[in-house]
Amino acid sequence: MKASELKDKSDTELVELSKQIEGELFQSRLQNYTNQLDDTASIPRRRRDVARIKSELRRRELDALAQQVKAAIAAQQESK
Repeated sequence: MKASELKDKSDTELVELSKQIEGELFQSRLQNYTNQLDDTASIPRRRRDVARIKSELRRRELDALAQQVKAAIAAQQESK
């Protein structure tokens, strides 16, 4: 999954996708522990996907906060 694909999704889609991938990650770890997992490279790949999703959500959160701060500063300057 690429970061550019994540930018097109909504926040709720990203949260749901994160939950889904975290569940798959848990299943992969369990299968790896019981020696049933054939593709062991899927574990770090899923960890990176979860990290990308969380990074995108955090970036959006910080962008929203930055917009609020800019609006507050503009309102303060207009009142002077």
